Amino acid sequence: MIIDLLLREHRNIDLLLVALEHEVEIFEKGIRPDYEVIRAIISYFEVYPEVYHHPQEDLIFSKLKARDPDAAAIVGDLALEHQEVVDRLHHFARAIDAILADRELFRQDVGDIIRDFIVRERHHMKWEERDFFPAALKALSAQDWTEIASGHTDHGDPLFSETAAATSDALRAHILQLEQEAEAERSSVAFACPKAAPQ
Repeated sequence: MIIDLLLREHRNIDLLLVALEHEVEIFEKGIRPDYEVIRAIISYFEVYPEVYHHPQEDLIFSKLKARDPDAAAIVGDLALEHQEVVDRLHHFARAIDAILADRELFRQDVGDIIRDFIVRERHHMKWEERDFFPAALKALSAQDWTEIASGHTDHGDPLFSETAAATSDALRAHILQLEQEAEAERSSVAFACPKAAPQ
């Protein structure tokens, strides 16, 4: 079922948010995080949720509005929510680009931008799972779901194609592997550095 696939995508997104959270903790300690991991996570969010995941949710929401306008009104403005997700992602990406370009930024400000992205992304997914998905499951018919599954976005229903799923899984696995390698490297450096003698 489509909702099951979207829920799985939410779990996958949360895995990347956990990796990002780890990198921001490193950053806030004054240690250089792995910017390759951070940029890969940004790239993932620029492609998969924005181009594949959200358009599918938008199709479901348009069916919900047609079937049960009152339920859709209670759920809220999904298009606005998705635009805010995109805006936060771009704000986050600009902050990382500024750091990599050696522009003067307060570490706390950058940490706040990244943490805001993480917290609000999780809040967005929780809101969809608590309010939007149950309303759609209740209101939409089997025919609606069939039409959604066979509907074509500008990208030809890429979220549910085997190619897109394999690409998404491979990219996510690559990002998580980069995170593991970065952590292993940080651990080996910390282990190799002699501890300061007590005063």
